[in-house]
Amino acid sequence: MAKIVILGGSFGGLTAAFELKRLLGKTAAITLLSNMDKFVFIPSLSWLAMGWRKADDITVTLKPILERKDITFINEEVKGVDAEPSKIVTASKEIPYDYLVIATGPSLAFEEVLGLGPDKGHTECIFTLEQAGKTNKAWNRFLEEPGAIVTGSVQGVSCFGPPYEYAFEIDYELRRMKIRHKAPIVFVTSEPYIGHFGIGGLRNSKRIMEDEFAKRDIKVITNAAVEEFVPAEVRLKDGSKIPHKLAMFAPAMKGVPAVAHLGNSRGFIPVDSRCRHTKHKNIFAAGVAVAIAPPEQTPVPTGVPKTGFMTVKMAKTAAYSIAAEISGSPAPASYEMDVLCLMDMGNTAALMRAKPLLPPRQESTLKEGIAFKWGKIAFERYFLWKIKHGLSNWP
Repeated sequence: MAKIVILGGSFGGLTAAFELKRLLGKTAAITLLSNMDKFVFIPSLSWLAMGWRKADDITVTLKPILERKDITFINEEVKGVDAEPSKIVTASKEIPYDYLVIATGPSLAFEEVLGLGPDKGHTECIFTLEQAGKTNKAWNRFLEEPGAIVTGSVQGVSCFGPPYEYAFEIDYELRRMKIRHKAPIVFVTSEPYIGHFGIGGLRNSKRIMEDEFAKRDIKVITNAAVEEFVPAEVRLKDGSKIPHKLAMFAPAMKGVPAVAHLGNSRGFIPVDSRCRHTKHKNIFAAGVAVAIAPPEQTPVPTGVPKTGFMTVKMAKTAAYSIAAEISGSPAPASYEMDVLCLMDMGNTAALMRAKPLLPPRQESTLKEGIAFKWGKIAFERYFLWKIKHGLSNWP
């Protein structure tokens, strides 16, 4: 019986686990390790930060859904991976594997900018459940005495979507409360232009995003590198200083320590078109853990985003590749790196489509409309329902 170990209990890890169990049944023993005991629907964390969702609305407890599928769940942090003897090391045990799927997500590199982050710094973040909850508390304190807000992304960031959503959402909520005039908003980004998103833009995204930020009276500073964050002030490397009452910034990412030695200089895992490690043939990877080179060199460093849509497709490709090898079936098709994303904009939303992800492209779209807002809400409910029932093969 093949031993398959999966690291990570989010989009990539659960998709890989459910698909491998569906494809291999009792011919494989599947173990999933995660330092969290819940699946978190990450796209809704900005809504949690705004108070539009509660934690229970966007989480699913992992153990029951995995046990129903006969998948072993270990709620422990992985300390290391020893690729040559093929074993995982935790604080309490060593776990051998025949195949390994790395879907750990990232390590958030707050330490790379002085004063960045909610724990040891002076900014909020919305990339984890705990951080989004803290950001909501900071938001409620801010509302008691409104003032200037600054939000955005520091140098090296690859996940630009959440700061965009947060900027639009706080603008919408402040206008709804009729206090927008008391809270000037500045959007700071390492992108060379607004609407770049780390992927060279999407056809007319620059013009659309310029219009949307101007319409909301949100000041934009592009090509920005942050020198440091101090209490109530952002200091840029060009000498600019931006005072604020509330700051929310996205950090750069790198590979998690347990698997970083298997990756590139940032700890991201190099894989081929079937999501197999380029050196270790029994190791696969999916999602943010995967190394993707930027399409261009930008004046201030930016990275390539890896969305939940991409993560699920990578995880399925990895699962199909492993299952085919174990069963002796033909190898699956290569992973086509494309993306479909719904970005909340407060009172509306945007549909973004890129095929392939990086230019030149066959298809590139950015459309704004209220229908996409309802589509994002519907997708949240659908995906959480799908995860609860382990239906990873559904669209």
